[in-house]
Amino acid sequence: MSRRTLDAVLTVLIAIGADQVIKLLVVRFMALGESIEILPFLALFHARNEGIAFSMLNNFHGWGLAAISAAVLLFVFWLWRNTPADRRLANFGFALIVGGAVGNLIDRVSLGYVVDYILFHTPVWSFAVFNLADSFISIGAVLILIDEVVLSRRRATPDEDARPAGDAR
Repeated sequence: MSRRTLDAVLTVLIAIGADQVIKLLVVRFMALGESIEILPFLALFHARNEGIAFSMLNNFHGWGLAAISAAVLLFVFWLWRNTPADRRLANFGFALIVGGAVGNLIDRVSLGYVVDYILFHTPVWSFAVFNLADSFISIGAVLILIDEVVLSRRRATPDEDARPAGDAR
């Protein structure tokens, strides 16, 4: 197994494992709807998400939503497989996305919903409740965008030192 493949598999497995362990602890030690304040703006809040991100498609339950999630996961695998090995940041981003997506898919198939538990809030406003898997997906997407937008421009621009001698442009 190549080093790249091993790194990718380990990243995916660590993401899935961390996500599932935290969800297990939340389900075991917190009642549904229970909130534990961590900081004035951050709480653990045990919730169930029967939809996808930000509870979209909340009315589309069960295997249909699992099938949509699996199809998106297959598309991400295809994108990842077609990403050159030297694009390390994008490859790491894809590994995070796959790990997070698989973590949420495990919940969706085994429970019929996804366990969420992170809540950012103020006294007058609160953000959607989410989980570590969602964070991995979001961070992975940002890393891929950085690779595509910022780093790809650097790859496309010839290095100043690579100019032939006497090229004064």
